[in-house]
Amino acid sequence: MATGFVRPARPADASEIARIQLATWRTAYRRLLPRGVLAELDEAWMAGQWRAAIEEPPSSRHHIMIAIEQAGPPPDEPDAEADAEADAEPAVRSYVVGFVATGPADEAALAPEEKPLPETTAAITDLLVEPRWGRRGHGSRLLAAAVAGWHTDGFDTAVAWAYDGDPATRAFLASAGWEPDGATRALDVDDLLVDQFRLHVSLDDVDVEPTGA
Repeated sequence: MATGFVRPARPADASEIARIQLATWRTAYRRLLPRGVLAELDEAWMAGQWRAAIEEPPSSRHHIMIAIEQAGPPPDEPDAEADAEADAEPAVRSYVVGFVATGPADEAALAPEEKPLPETTAAITDLLVEPRWGRRGHGSRLLAAAVAGWHTDGFDTAVAWAYDGDPATRAFLASAGWEPDGATRALDVDDLLVDQFRLHVSLDDVDVEPTGA
């Protein structure tokens, strides 16, 4: 039986965070972002950036948390099928399967020419679950952990950007009470404009009950 939980990220987790980010982008965003950009992303460089963010966060209100699943072999690992066929009990292992990065809403949370958001507004900068571990509640657990941290840090609202071409993220956040706030922007990715819209939620209204995400 699988067990899932969330804990603060440690420097040693940086490589797994980068791997998950790259694997998820190349799967979920392969039709949104230029293929060449995704192919050229440097996993080692990304891991270094995450390690620095974990070791020296910009403030005490910046947090990176990871989702862990304790289970048998991953869904796409050959041993999983072999063990099932042999009716053997697979060894329980711990896997980093997703992560969330949050902090105060800064310039990266703003639409073009928008005034700064209130200091009581938090922002999700990344919330990703590796696709092969999807639909097991990890996204909901990560969001619940983020909300608990926001309450502790004195935030009362939160925002997050989503791609127009990413209905899964919109549906997941909408199921937890998030709604578009009318802000939009277009990211210039290798001369391709990729449209985004922003969602927001009051922490009094957010629903963090685990779902299948």
